[in-house]
Amino acid sequence: MTGLERAAARSVRWVIAGLVLTPVLLAVPTPHGSTGWILLHLTVVATYGLALTMALVESLDGHWFDGLARRGRLFATAASIIALATGAVALVTLASSAALRLDPSLQYLQLLSALDIAWVAGATAIGARLLGGRLIGWAAGIAVVAVCVWSVASYLVAVGYTPAGGWLVYGNAMWRYILPFDMAAAVVAITTLTVGVRRSATELGAVQPIEHASRQS
Repeated sequence: MTGLERAAARSVRWVIAGLVLTPVLLAVPTPHGSTGWILLHLTVVATYGLALTMALVESLDGHWFDGLARRGRLFATAASIIALATGAVALVTLASSAALRLDPSLQYLQLLSALDIAWVAGATAIGARLLGGRLIGWAAGIAVVAVCVWSVASYLVAVGYTPAGGWLVYGNAMWRYILPFDMAAAVVAITTLTVGVRRSATELGAVQPIEHASRQS
């Protein structure tokens, strides 16, 4: 089994675990207009995605794309890990949002938010891990999750909900409370990952930087 296949199998196990726990949410009172429940749910699924990313990042020790140069191999492997984690987040978010019986429009907002946070937090965490080790990667990823959830919280507090407890779309508020932070997080994620991959591949080679990061874990 290749490194990519092992990572995919591990992602499936994480998804199954997340789905198995989802029915517990059926016991939670329907959180119409409950910002606290909505933000807690978003934080949990975003942190789940970050944890899966950090669990899969050990796969960087392998060679998934041996036909590529060192830098390309690291970047392609990191991108694959981010894609696997983001896909897992999507499935768990859909199931858990339905179990919470959120309004369909609010389920869509949770999905969009969770996917956005999953990839930017994952990319930032991997880049930071390459630069400074596992603890730095975790700290960077958590910081991104916190900022993104805070931006969603600011929007919901400022705008509120529809009478049915759904997502009230207000363009000006989106541009004020959410989109600037999303764009900033994307820039940070891409920059951190790019710098981490470039430094690792250029200075230490394709395998040594990951071993170095693992020793700091």
